[in-house]
Order: sequence, then C-alpha cells, then structure tokens
Amino acid sequence: MKKLCLFFILILLFSTCNITAQNKAKILVLIHSDNGGTYELAKEIAKGIESENNAVSSIKLVKASQNPNLKKLPVATVEELTNYDGIAFGSPVYFGNISTGMSEFLSKTVQLWTNHALEGVPATVFMSAGSGAGKELALQAFWNSLAVHGMVLVSNGIRGTEELNKAIPQGNTVLGITSMASLKDVDRPTKGERHLAELQGKNFAKIALALKDTRPKKNSPIVENHQNFSEILKQKNIILPQVPKPAGNYQPFVRSGNLIFINQVALKDGKIFNAGKLGVDVTDQQVKDATKVTMLNVISVLNEAVGGDLSRVKQCVQLTGIFNTKDDYTKHADLMNIASDLTVEVFGEKGKHARATFGASSIPVNSSVEIQAVFEVE
Repeated sequence: MKKLCLFFILILLFSTCNITAQNKAKILVLIHSDNGGTYELAKEIAKGIESENNAVSSIKLVKASQNPNLKKLPVATVEELTNYDGIAFGSPVYFGNISTGMSEFLSKTVQLWTNHALEGVPATVFMSAGSGAGKELALQAFWNSLAVHGMVLVSNGIRGTEELNKAIPQGNTVLGITSMASLKDVDRPTKGERHLAELQGKNFAKIALALKDTRPKKNSPIVENHQNFSEILKQKNIILPQVPKPAGNYQPFVRSGNLIFINQVALKDGKIFNAGKLGVDVTDQQVKDATKVTMLNVISVLNEAVGGDLSRVKQCVQLTGIFNTKDDYTKHADLMNIASDLTVEVFGEKGKHARATFGASSIPVNSSVEIQAVFEVE
C-alpha cells in the first residue's frame, strides 16, 4: 500500500512539474554582438528573466560570429520568432543606429509583418555603445522598427538607478539598458549596468508572462518527423567509418552558429585510400572510389558533430571537391558527382547543395581527393 501511495505521489509531482514548465513564459534574447559587450548584457538580461522562475530564456545570434566567446551560440531564424512569448533585442550602437547585422535580420521579417505575426508580442531592447554618444537615437530607432510590427514595447524606466555609482559614467536610459564599452580602466558592463540589465530582464519576464495567453493562437508549422538515419543507412548498406583523428593542431569539425565546417581526405583504416595523382598513379575509377571514402568520412564527422542524430541536419549547404590531377584534366565534375549523389542518397532533399570542384597539383598526404563541406544543423 505504501509503495502504491508513493507511486501516485511521484506521478502527481511529475504532472505538477510539467504544468509549471508549460505555464512559464518562453523568451528569446536575440542579439548581434561584435566584441562581446552586447552578449555580456544579454547574459544579465537572461539571468533576470529566469530569476523568479516564471520564464525561460534562450540567447541566440542574428548571424554567426567568429568571436571565440560567441561562435558556439545558436543562430536564430526569422520563422522561429513567433514561437516566443517575448523577445529581448540586443545590438551594438552603430553611428546612432542599430547595427548592420541586426538591421539585416529585421529586414527579413517582412512576411511576419504582412501576416501580423508579431502583433502583441512583448519586446524590450538593450544596446552596447562605444562612447555612449548616440545611444538614445539608436534605441529609438530600435523601438520604431519593433513598433511597426505592433509589438508591445517594454521600457526600463528609472528602476534601479538609485544603486548606480554616480562617480562612473553609466549607460542607462529609460528606454533600455546600455553599456559604454570603450571607457578605459572600468570593467564593462559595470556592476551597475549589469544590475540594471538583470532588473530589465526580471520586469520583462513578468510582462511576457502576463500577456502569454492573450494573443490568438497561431497554427504551428508542420515539422517533419525525425527520420531514423540508422535505419536509412542500414537499408542503403552504408557503413560510416570511425571519425578520422586529426594529424595536427586542428579539429575534425568546427561549429559556428548553426553551421558545421568539415574538411576530409581519402583516409580509410588509417591509410590513404588510392593515393596519388590521377592519370599518373591512379585511374578515374580509383579516384571515384576514393571520393566515396572521403564523403563517408565527412558524414561520419558530421554524425559526431550532431551527437549521433543526423536528423538534426537541416541542409547540406556547400560541397567543395579538390582533386589531385594533371594540368590538362577537365572532368572534375564527374568525379565529384560521387560525393553529391551520396549526400542526396543519405539526406534526400536536404542533401542538395551548392558545389565547387577544381584540380590541384598536389594534395596533403598524397590523397587523390579532398572534400570541404558546410552543413546547417539545428
């Protein structure tokens, strides 16, 4: 009897936790950051959003970044904006305006505007300024863009300003927190700016939660069922090799935002497969076989990059084939078709890609082929 009661208590607790999670506001912290100043504010905004356990936050970029502190952050899509109960927008100040990266992203939201998709969604803004000049103009420009969408604009007001260190120039405004990133001998954002950012996030979460169920429900986009790629590979008799180990100070893959970058040669069982120059050491067919080996290496590395779940691959963006050929060879495309066909065989429509193919006088480790690949993933 005691075990039965315990069982029902556990079910009740589990159900309660699920209901609680569903009732939380889902907030996107959407940023463009060059040198990391906006990202530092974003982390404080996100901290404030989640401080009272009534909302969850996700920090995403409007475009991929090569900044080491930012390159692992996911990149948002325009289409996903409607999935959130509120959006906090962050950008550097560019000459009294929104940054180019943020402006380009917002310019892609025309279809959302046409469909009234963001009307009634709460929005708040924050920015990182160099000297602090032009920050109010930039914030107003931000507000104008969001007002066109009919978003509910949430200001920061003067909350928290009594705790600012008045001896240090601060970046606060009533429209949203800013940071004066270029001032020397002062940590930026300052303690006060971080505090205001956290308060802004905390207040914004309350507004987003209050308005959460007031908007008309949008039909969720149809999401393709995740395919079982293990079964697909098995049915097609495709066996992925072990991920080749780097021979130098580099990684098998690098992720930047939602893009995976991979570069592989024709390595099989620890040795170069069909090594040499086409027309001198190897034939066309041998190079085609080496191309298949190389592309399997690429897919194997990709499989590791997505944690063994190839259903997370959204698109093969680009394949580049480099072949070890003589100067007068012109049939590189025929060789590269092997890699392209294999990619489409595995991923279907998602495997169709842009492509470049060319010859080289030599390739590292005397491989007859090298393939560079770019994939977009979830």
